[in-house]
Amino acid sequence: MDSILLFFTIAAATSAYLLWFYMLARTLNGPKAWPLVGSLPHVFMNRRRFHDWIAGNLHATGDAATYQTSTIAIPFLARKQGFYTVTCHPKNIEHILRTRFDNYPKGPTWQTAFHDLLGQGIFNSDGETWLIQRKTAALEFTTRTLRQAMARWVNRTIRTRLWIILEKAAKDHTSVDLQDLLLRLTFDNICGLTFGKDPETLSPELPENPFANAFDSATEATLQRLMYPGFLWRLKKILDVGAEKRLKNSLQVVENYMTEALDARKETPSDDLLSRFMKKRDIDGNLFPSSVLKRIALNFVLAGRDTSSVALSWFFWLVMNTSRVEEKIINEISAVLQETRGKDTQKWIEEPLTFDEADRLVYLKASLAETLRLYPSVPEDFKYVVSDDVLPDGSKLPAGSTVTYSIYSVGRMKSIWGEDCMEFKPERWLSAGGDRFEPPKDGYRFVAFNGGPRTCLGKDLAYLQMKSVAMAVLLRYQLSLVPGHRVEQKMSLTLFMKNGLKVYLKPRELNAPPIAAVSA
Repeated sequence: MDSILLFFTIAAATSAYLLWFYMLARTLNGPKAWPLVGSLPHVFMNRRRFHDWIAGNLHATGDAATYQTSTIAIPFLARKQGFYTVTCHPKNIEHILRTRFDNYPKGPTWQTAFHDLLGQGIFNSDGETWLIQRKTAALEFTTRTLRQAMARWVNRTIRTRLWIILEKAAKDHTSVDLQDLLLRLTFDNICGLTFGKDPETLSPELPENPFANAFDSATEATLQRLMYPGFLWRLKKILDVGAEKRLKNSLQVVENYMTEALDARKETPSDDLLSRFMKKRDIDGNLFPSSVLKRIALNFVLAGRDTSSVALSWFFWLVMNTSRVEEKIINEISAVLQETRGKDTQKWIEEPLTFDEADRLVYLKASLAETLRLYPSVPEDFKYVVSDDVLPDGSKLPAGSTVTYSIYSVGRMKSIWGEDCMEFKPERWLSAGGDRFEPPKDGYRFVAFNGGPRTCLGKDLAYLQMKSVAMAVLLRYQLSLVPGHRVEQKMSLTLFMKNGLKVYLKPRELNAPPIAAVSA
């Protein structure tokens, strides 16, 4: 009798669960979901094209009137956390990033996963802890001196390292992995700007750097925590095995490097970000302790390194494949330099851009923005739902659930950007006369630099760096992809090229164009 009772109890519970799941699944407008495994089979099959798969799901949900919102079912471990809402409509994104900002923090899952690496730094904190760092950083990022410091670091790296490496490759007819060079360049620049210490990873010998390697390893190991249930990576941490063991070892190298950098700044303060934060006070009116200062600096390194280098990689790839855009960029740069440096083309390539020259490159900025529209450095972002809420399209978000806004998908919606949304068309960012950069009036159509209170403070510095590097490469060389090299997306939180960007360089012949070419 006990066995029969147990059998009927299990059968009844299973039937109840299947009925509940069936009724719930009928309300979902995303990929098909199955009991126990949810939508995971679809996620697994599309893991190598995840961002395009998400965009396809959102596109299939309807036109602009239905707001493009989809639901992906995850195994039933917890009801509220078992379904991820994904959206790409600007009104929903504005609601998340601005209107109900306080209801959508980073959340405990994200913060716990990144705590060992980033602590309570600005990119891993919420509430008052985030706000005090944000206000402090905002004051610094608006200063002209910081912009001048960035220009000095960028120009020095271009002049003394990047140009030397590219010149040798062009002379020897050898290829270079441009993505690798750009990662090294932006890493050196952001380290210099943040704590005044140049790791010199971009040198002709392309040396291995312990801090850079440890930083990469720690970042990758931390990202793995988001891909698995929390109990699994916690168990690995306790046992000190696998990715958690690599993370522990890498963090020790990072910690030693940051300690040396902080000690150096205490002895000799400079105009870098770390020195500036050393003078600031926390929410209790106390100076930031050393442990917090190191994590604050590390947060800026993480944000300033990968995003610009990844954006530049996709920019160069798009320009290589769009000769019309390349010609316009070269004409604009040439016209500006002819006014500032004269008609001698040799003088154009002797020095990198000044930031006054960079400000005049409107079409180049439009090309970079268009790159970020199609290939945002951070393709998806995640938020935790504090209290029950309803998005503008009517989608219900229960407290404790996760909502994702797909920045990658926004740029691929015809209802948002038009029938030509898949075309690389910088002109969409320009005024009717083509002489002014004009972002969309609905700012939440473009959130590559985030939006609302968390809008990227370093946006102008990023554009300055990207313009300088673009000019430094394109004005000297024509790029061509190495035959057979496959450009693919790497499925990670940052939109790296999986195989890098391997190119050949051919010296460019320059001619002084008519001044009018700048607005052609």
